[in-house]
Amino acid sequence: MIKKQVETIEIHTEFIKLDSFLKFAGVSETGGQAKEMVQEGLVLVNGQVCTMRGKKIRAGDVVEIDDLQLHVTAAEK
Repeated sequence: MIKKQVETIEIHTEFIKLDSFLKFAGVSETGGQAKEMVQEGLVLVNGQVCTMRGKKIRAGDVVEIDDLQLHVTAAEK
């Protein structure tokens, strides 16, 4: 079993689109690269493959790609 690397990513807005989130979290270098990852079905949101790059990611969501698991939290106001 592959051990997943777990990180917490704090967002400062109500939501962020999936492709923007991947770039914000440092998973992809460019928006185009993030778009390709999503369209190829490489990204899971809350355990489900997500091919919608505009999917709204909110605090409490978990985004996974390869062996990386990103837990989304909201910034303190």
